[in-house]
Amino acid sequence: MSTDGHRVHGRMVSPVLVGRDGELERLVTAVTVPPSVILVEGEAGIGKSRLVTELAARPEVAGRRMLSGGCNQIREPFPLGPVVEALRSRSEDLAGAALSPVAGSLRALLPELAHVLPQPPEPLDDRAAERHRLFRGLSEVLAALGPALLVVEDLHWADEQTVEFLAYLLAKPPATLSVVLTCRGEEASAAVRALTARPADTLTHEHIVLTPLDERQTRELAAAILDSREVSEEFAAHLCLRASGLPLAIQELLALLRSRGVLIPWGGGWARRALEELDVPSGVRSSVRERVGCLSPAARAVAEAGAVLQLASPVAVLIDVTGLSSEDAAGAVDEVLDSGLFVERDGMVRFRHVLAAQAVHEGIGLGRRQTLHAAAATAVQGLRPVPLGQVAYHLRQAGRLGDWVDAAVKAADSAFELGDDAEVARLLEDVLRHADLAPERRAALTIRLGWAASELLHLPDVGDLLAEALDQAPPGPVRGELRFLLGMQLEVTRTDPARRYRMFTDALEDLAERPELAAWTMVALALPATMDVPSHERLGWLERALETLPEVGDPVTRLLVLSKVAMVFTVAGDPRWAELTDRVVRETGGYAGRRREVSAYRSIGDEACFSGHHEVALRLLTKALESAASADVTGGMEFRCRASMTMVAYCRGTWDGLGEEIEALRHGRSDRPVEMNLLDAVAACLSPAPGRMDAAQDLLREVVQRVGAMGDVDLLPFPVSMLLRVATARGEAAAAIAETSEAVAMWEANGFWPVGVRAVPALAEALLAAGRPTEAAEVVDRYESRLPGVDAPLAPAALRQARGLLAAAERRWSEGAAHFAASAAAFGGSSAPYEAAQANEQAAACLFALGDAAAADTLKAATTGYGELGARWDLDRATQLARRWGLRPSSPAPARSVAGDSLSTRQRQVARLAAQGLTNQEIAREMFLSPKTVDKHLGAAMRKFGARSRTELARHLDHPAGP
Repeated sequence: MSTDGHRVHGRMVSPVLVGRDGELERLVTAVTVPPSVILVEGEAGIGKSRLVTELAARPEVAGRRMLSGGCNQIREPFPLGPVVEALRSRSEDLAGAALSPVAGSLRALLPELAHVLPQPPEPLDDRAAERHRLFRGLSEVLAALGPALLVVEDLHWADEQTVEFLAYLLAKPPATLSVVLTCRGEEASAAVRALTARPADTLTHEHIVLTPLDERQTRELAAAILDSREVSEEFAAHLCLRASGLPLAIQELLALLRSRGVLIPWGGGWARRALEELDVPSGVRSSVRERVGCLSPAARAVAEAGAVLQLASPVAVLIDVTGLSSEDAAGAVDEVLDSGLFVERDGMVRFRHVLAAQAVHEGIGLGRRQTLHAAAATAVQGLRPVPLGQVAYHLRQAGRLGDWVDAAVKAADSAFELGDDAEVARLLEDVLRHADLAPERRAALTIRLGWAASELLHLPDVGDLLAEALDQAPPGPVRGELRFLLGMQLEVTRTDPARRYRMFTDALEDLAERPELAAWTMVALALPATMDVPSHERLGWLERALETLPEVGDPVTRLLVLSKVAMVFTVAGDPRWAELTDRVVRETGGYAGRRREVSAYRSIGDEACFSGHHEVALRLLTKALESAASADVTGGMEFRCRASMTMVAYCRGTWDGLGEEIEALRHGRSDRPVEMNLLDAVAACLSPAPGRMDAAQDLLREVVQRVGAMGDVDLLPFPVSMLLRVATARGEAAAAIAETSEAVAMWEANGFWPVGVRAVPALAEALLAAGRPTEAAEVVDRYESRLPGVDAPLAPAALRQARGLLAAAERRWSEGAAHFAASAAAFGGSSAPYEAAQANEQAAACLFALGDAAAADTLKAATTGYGELGARWDLDRATQLARRWGLRPSSPAPARSVAGDSLSTRQRQVARLAAQGLTNQEIAREMFLSPKTVDKHLGAAMRKFGARSRTELARHLDHPAGP
């Protein structure tokens, strides 16, 4: 019997997969039910790639195109590398495919496919828009290649654009595509994990975690490698212990023993001295180094060069790094290949496993290692295109830090041209944190970093770098821009408001010759603040910004300033907000085609909603969302617009499915406090509806505290109102008044009376319940005195409701009923059905006290409103009111249709549109939901009917089964 075992280029490998049968079956099953996504997770050396290789050999996937790409630890300023790798050789498969012009945008990214792609569309003037168009084109090409399997390995090393594209792809994947992702779980970022955290209902999903082999599996693997059944339990146990159950380490240790010549059979088993020889340091490192030590000097030089290069490289580049003659190096390369340490593909060679490369690299002495990296930097510069990321990496490892900075900046330039702000930020942050730079250069690079970081959904924390550049006393205009960028960083992260305000005021001193930045800074100074800045001082900055506006030549900045001024005017109740909003709409032609335009519509829409202009907010945010979802706009704008729409849905009473939408968005990829605070506030306001009051009160209290601390003053009245209502109902009004007093003072100090007035009824009710009627009346008087001449659409309804509460507290039932009735009508006219239902309930209580027969119909209007909203807590309370007065009202089922099919209103709406032939993406745009939420509603509708297709679903909707 041979003692060499099964070899591939000299390496001992198992001819069969061991210990992964269940995982492979799960993988095959998921892949064969597209669209699907499978995450294969495990530590280095655990067998992720082997599992994917076995998948490719299965007959069940024989009819699918295998599209494979991998992420590298050394990044290049070239976005979407693994996707490009997977597609670049597929020209023959795409020949004759019916592709739209958007696929032509891929010509620069995939020149190998240029001859089968349409002509490129006209370029866009927004780099983020260009990137989004690339995403659309890639998705279309993947659909044209179907049925297909896209494999992206080592996702823990992925660049942000690759992760962003995969998120885009998985939101609505081609029907014939399956995606397999591999990663090391302990190294995966939150964004990578979010890709598969909450998949759509229509997406087949598997999460496969590979664990180390046990002793039995180790024995089976060793027997397969050695082609022998004579592997004892003792041998396997010792092998498993030394290798920590890692398949890679098991193979390496067996290969090491074979190379030592001690792996020989003896007396029906393996020789005991082989067991003793296994007493080497566990893991792969020592095994690999000893195997390299057994090579000839020339082959060792080749192995070390390969470890330094790390990535697959042409043989010529490898030889250049070694410094060997071509004749000596050729034989040495073959020797390393035959040892099994290297693999070769298409003339490129690399280490078989990254762990082996790392082990060899760590074993090279510092001086020689730097010499090899310097040679590698020179060698790879001869490649075309030049791999700028590799050049920078090798120069840094060579200790040539000045040259590294130049190369990294050049790589950042390339990334900027490609619209990859995340890579620009990563490269520049690395340079600024680790290089000794002259003050002028540090300031210039820090400014570039600040602007790149501001474009990212996941904002890197670079405030310390901006401050460091400022500390080196740059000249005036540069200092002003740095201060502005630091202020923006503090604004977005919602940290240190006093410092933020100081940065902006100081910046203005240096921006006299930069009117576009000066106007932007003035607007920033007018934003809500938690610090003691008089409202007239803040709002005065808006007047100065409008005066500066004619000097702003850049139309994008001018639009931004206009929208921000309109935004603050809206919550301050300045009627000019409407004129400025009309101007924004005119200047954009009524369509938000670029990211800044979407942002303008969204900013005004947010504040219009907060101040009570619910229908205006719906129109603006609808435009913003349509553009963000369908136009070439990215950078997280669709996420932000959907977050804004949740508050509009809450205010307008379209609550059905709103909780699911919020939950789906909360698992999105944003970590910016603004959006997360908004989502949390809406979720907290919805939390009492099911009637679980303890949890609701705790959540509301936490949200009020956090939102107030972060300075989102315009958002505060929503959770404050609900917290006061819940606490009052539970007999804890006094404590809630104390908990919310600072928040109330905050929005009043900022002059946000149109926003704050929506909390006046809840505040008055709480004060009355706490036995403080004089203070309750003072609150109502204060708002009435502040609101004349102020554009505050909710003021008439809210103040009449508060007056009704004051009257009812004094048992002036007739006056109270009149106030509440007027309030209900006004709230109804303002598209505020929840508040209207509350006012109707309160009016009914007064009418009951008067013995007025209209009480029953008024209460019915309230219970109907609560039922349509799904507000179970309020519905139960209104029902108890009816029973106290001798009525036995029927409680309507919250948010359900009356067709007898138990579908919710939102589920029925989605099902109707699906039955009409709309895609999930089209339904999402029609109903202003996320595609994931549409998937959930449609899946629920089909399950309830037992429908297997949309056609069958349509038949059920037309002919619902009887009860």
